[in-house]
Amino acid sequence: MGMSRYEHWIRRYEHRRWTTDDNRMVRPFEWGLEHIGGDSQSADPRGFVREYAREAIEKSEEWYAPEEVRDYRLDGENVLTFTSPVESPWPENNVVHGQFFPARKHGPAVLVLPNWNAKWHGQVALCHWLQRMGISAMKMSLPYHDRRMAKGHERADQLVGPNIGLTLAANRQAVKDARACLTWLEQQGYTRLGILGTSIGSSVGYIALVHDNRVRAGGFFHVSTYFADVVSKGMTTNHVWEALRHEVSVDELREFWAPVSPMPYVEKGLGANRNTFMVYGKYDPTFLPELTHEMLSALRKSGAEPRTLELPVGHYSLELAPFSYIAGWRMFTYFLEALA
Repeated sequence: MGMSRYEHWIRRYEHRRWTTDDNRMVRPFEWGLEHIGGDSQSADPRGFVREYAREAIEKSEEWYAPEEVRDYRLDGENVLTFTSPVESPWPENNVVHGQFFPARKHGPAVLVLPNWNAKWHGQVALCHWLQRMGISAMKMSLPYHDRRMAKGHERADQLVGPNIGLTLAANRQAVKDARACLTWLEQQGYTRLGILGTSIGSSVGYIALVHDNRVRAGGFFHVSTYFADVVSKGMTTNHVWEALRHEVSVDELREFWAPVSPMPYVEKGLGANRNTFMVYGKYDPTFLPELTHEMLSALRKSGAEPRTLELPVGHYSLELAPFSYIAGWRMFTYFLEALA
């Protein structure tokens, strides 16, 4: 069966949105062992990363363990800053920035994790909506994003890039930063906690959810399995795959980046009894629908019962009306119910 005119229009819209960002660079491939406790001169980088990844998954509770933060600061604009529990070589990335949108004291609170390359003002509207519904929101900047961007960079190339070790370290940092934000919310008296993630924020958020029993509910826009599959098959990451494909196979990359992928934790049954709602696009060229379906069937096989909503959109076009309203409304009512 051919493509309908509507699907064709959505796919053209996705492609057009993707091409408006003209600052993508194909950066050089690097093993980046120095970011994961290895030696950059190692004779067997493949072996090192493989072993490191295997151990990280095996001991994921330890690898993602929360750490004490002593310097939380909330300013007059409700911007929260603190030192990241994970130190990177870029000082600007080591200060976490969040923005707090308080609703009811001691009511429910949701940590909002944005999409890749989101700007500081991105997702503010989403937080205001939550706030109006009586849910406090904390929007966290992901590592290497907006105020945390490494000098000389226009994009968050370290969070998803052709540097194997750095991508692992950056995503681990994102999860640990998220858990530190949850701790701050808890210290303010919020005990009914949720996580709302979009795109890479979904990946980080899902991993945080399954490792943190304080989180009662997870809402995710765009869902996938393995980090490597999204990078190698997705439209928005093909400049990253371009740098990787001559050096590693998809199978190898899946193994190397497994610790920062949702799938291994699903297969370990970590998400079995967790309350989740997953929204995804039928025509998504970035998080391919077959990967979403694979993830959902793995969740069901492991005893989880995620609520789902499939919309006739892609990755970017979920932001278009009426879909943004449908997805937003369903997400907000989900959180109101799950965190009641």
